[in-house]
Formats: sequence, structure tokens, C-alpha cells
Amino acid sequence: MLKKVILLCCCTIILGCNNKDGLYVNSPINFVPIAVCENGFAGEYPCNDYNLLSHFNLDELAGSGTEGNDSWGWTDAETNKEYALMGTNKGIVFIDITDPSNTLILGILETATVNSDWRDVKVYDSHAFIVSEASNHGMQVFDLKRLRSVTSAPESFTADTHFTGFGSSHNIIINEESGYAYIVGAARSSTYGGGAIFVNIQDPLNPVIEGGFAAGGYSHDAQVITYNGPDTDYTDKEILIGSNENEIVIADVTDKTNPLVISTISYANVKYAHQGWFTEDLKYFILGDELDELRLGNKTRSIIFDFTDLDNPVYHFDYLGTTNAIDHNGYVKDNIYYQANYTAGVRMIDISGVENKNFIEVGFFDTYPDNNSAAFNGVWNVYPYFPSGNIIISDINNGFFIVRKSGTLGLSAEKTEINFSIFPNPSTTQTTISTNNNKTIKSVKVFSILGKKLLDVKNIYKSKYVLETKNFQGGVYLVQINNMFVKKIVLQ
Repeated sequence: MLKKVILLCCCTIILGCNNKDGLYVNSPINFVPIAVCENGFAGEYPCNDYNLLSHFNLDELAGSGTEGNDSWGWTDAETNKEYALMGTNKGIVFIDITDPSNTLILGILETATVNSDWRDVKVYDSHAFIVSEASNHGMQVFDLKRLRSVTSAPESFTADTHFTGFGSSHNIIINEESGYAYIVGAARSSTYGGGAIFVNIQDPLNPVIEGGFAAGGYSHDAQVITYNGPDTDYTDKEILIGSNENEIVIADVTDKTNPLVISTISYANVKYAHQGWFTEDLKYFILGDELDELRLGNKTRSIIFDFTDLDNPVYHFDYLGTTNAIDHNGYVKDNIYYQANYTAGVRMIDISGVENKNFIEVGFFDTYPDNNSAAFNGVWNVYPYFPSGNIIISDINNGFFIVRKSGTLGLSAEKTEINFSIFPNPSTTQTTISTNNNKTIKSVKVFSILGKKLLDVKNIYKSKYVLETKNFQGGVYLVQINNMFVKKIVLQ
């Protein structure tokens, strides 16, 4: 690993230097650039169909002694800029990831009391809400719009509100539709015994506790939604699904003064019901048990329940992954389950066949290449919800990563499929880009293989475009048309 770092640094001053992994290096020093997933690796990281766009190690995030934990994301609705919120034992680091080739650490909001390995963050109404198991930490509230005006990064931020209505807690869940935060994993000796605490955050800088839920027992994590699923008995109700150590608790928390348990369900070989997420149609719930791999020796196990009838949840099937790693947090987007798998990185699992009990792993990116053993190293969290298609990963040992599915430098609202050709390829002085069926080329961009933008031509509106290449160094480049479709070109 040390040799690779030295090689990258030596190549930064010479355009066209190639490292021993075959990656075309053209980047500023201290920036770990994109690495294309080829032959099972993106640089030193095992992968399948996902490329590395950016990486900050722990020292870069918050200095010596830093460890990673949770992460979340925020897209500024006014500017469309994308920001990562990276949790560490010292606080939350804010990172502008809008341009992955120029990813910038904007600053850190330090812990409210003392350092802690456990920190969690969610976003509502352009504000970050941060909790921790640090003693008497309470909840920090930070106005994310302040990130727009950072002029001397990295800055040391202070919270806009420090809410002390509770002490330490393990996790925070937010239902953005209702404007309520749910604090879980507080002290078992506290008022609600570690069950959910209901906090009204509709006025983000003035949180108000409106009740809690002790009946379900200690809750490690939860998902809370305004329900619009197949069980019409609960349409528009606020439903909490609690991962409560030895069982799943389904509750109606619409009335904060009178939360009601709807049903509970457990499963075979329960070791620690840790965290789960609904499928997008709200028919099924995917649960991760955090300790079964370690204590039972099975492959990574996900337990899937049929929640079509919330009053009568039914066990559906177990999905066993490809490694021995322990699963941590998982989220669903577009029939892909993004599963943080500690030592095995993030696994991307196609769940479109859930009704037929069929899950298929279709990709992965392993930020912890040392091993895939059942241990608490590696990935803590993954956030796959940025409109751009950027996916951020927080790794306990190796820091912050941005990855994206191979073949996509970005996503576009344009749905029309366009195939295009580049000829000649390899090229020397010029080449012609042509589309099939006379589709329109609106723009052409050229990137280095590491993601640095080298050419940006707009307003073309032709079916062919002659790309002049004589001023480029020899090597491999990526050509993108219409901000969406990408092919490689080799320049000699």
C-alpha cells in the first residue's frame, strides 16, 4: 500500500504517468483520484461494476486518531450541489462532493462533549441532526445552508442548536414527511428505557420532545415512514419499524401521546436484530442481524419478511451473501439493496425477485481489502440517494469514499438511449464521434481516466462531431456525450 501512495505522488507533476495498476494518473497531490474497476480491482480495492471517484483517509478527515462511523448526504435544493456528512469519533466532517474530481473538505463540527466511536446523523429541512453515545451529548443541529458560504476551508464549525432534552443515544431516525425525529438507543435507565423518543423538529432550531415509546423495549435502530403501502388499515399513519435486538416491532406512532404496538415478529437463530429497510413497494422488510455471522459462522445473512399485512407479519426467506462478513446498515433504491458489509465493503443486491425469494448480488466495492472475515472493521454505512448517482461510503478504518456504477459519469433526466461510436479509436490527431439513427449530440466532454475534466464543448446539436486530439498526451480517456453516455478512447 505504501508503494502505491508514493507512486501516485511521484506521478502528479507529469501528465500521462501510469502506475503499475494501469491507471492513468493526472491529479493534484493529496487527492486520491478515480480508479476504474477493471479485472476485479479499482486500484487496490476489490470491486465489481463500481468505480472509485474519490477518497479521503482518516488523517485527512480529522487528523491523527480519527476513526470513521456513520454517514449521510444532503443535496442543496437551491444550488443542486451535493454534500457528504461523514461521521467520525471526533465529530461530523462536511464534504462538498459536487465535482468528484475536486472533492473538498469544508470543515468539521466537533462532538458536543467527548469523543465517541458511535455517532449518527440525519437531515431534515436543510439541517443536520447529530447524536452520539458520547456522555451527555444530546442532539446537535447544524444549518447546512452555511456550507454555501465557506471561504477558507476547512473551517471549525459550531452547532446552531445544542438540544439537551436527552443525554447519549445510539441513533437518530427522521421522517421527513412528518418533521419528527426518533431518538433510539438512549440509556436503558432513561425515561423510555432505550425505546424511541419522539422529537418535533418542524422548527429545526427549536426541537421539542412530545413523548416516547417504552413498550417496544430497547431499540437499536428503526425506520419511520408515513405509510402508503398495501395494508390500507394504516394508510397515512406514521409507522415505526424497530429493530429491537431480539425481534422486530411494528408500531403506530401517529399519536405521539399514545403510540401503539401493531405486531412483533422474531426469527430463527436471532442473535442481534440490528437494522432494516422496506422495499420501495412497502411489501417486504429486509433485516440485518449483526451477530449471527460471528456467533454462528454463516455467510452474510439478510432476513426478509412479508409485511403486506402489518398486523400479521410473516417470515419470507433468508438471503445468504458471498462472504463471511458481518452486515451493518442497508438501504433500498430502485430495486437495489445497498448493504454495508463491514470487511466486505458495500454489496449491491438486486431484489427485484423478492416475491420469488430470489436476491442476486450484482456489484460491490470493498473499501477494506485486508480480508472478508466476521469482524467489526471496514464499512459502517453507505448512502445511495444522491441524484447524481454518486454513492458515499464511510469506513471505520479507511475513511471516506465516493463510488459510482461503471459506465456512468453522471445521471440525466434524459431517458432516450443513444449509442455512439468513435472512429478511429485508437486515434492520433482527430477522431469522429457519431450517433446511431442521427440522434443529436448536444455536448461532448473528455475526462482523464481518473475523472479530471479536460474538455467541455456545449451547444453542438449535430449527429457527428470531430474531436481534435492532437493536443492530448497519449493514454486512455473517457468521452461523454449529452452528460450521460460514456465510451473509452485511446490516444497514441
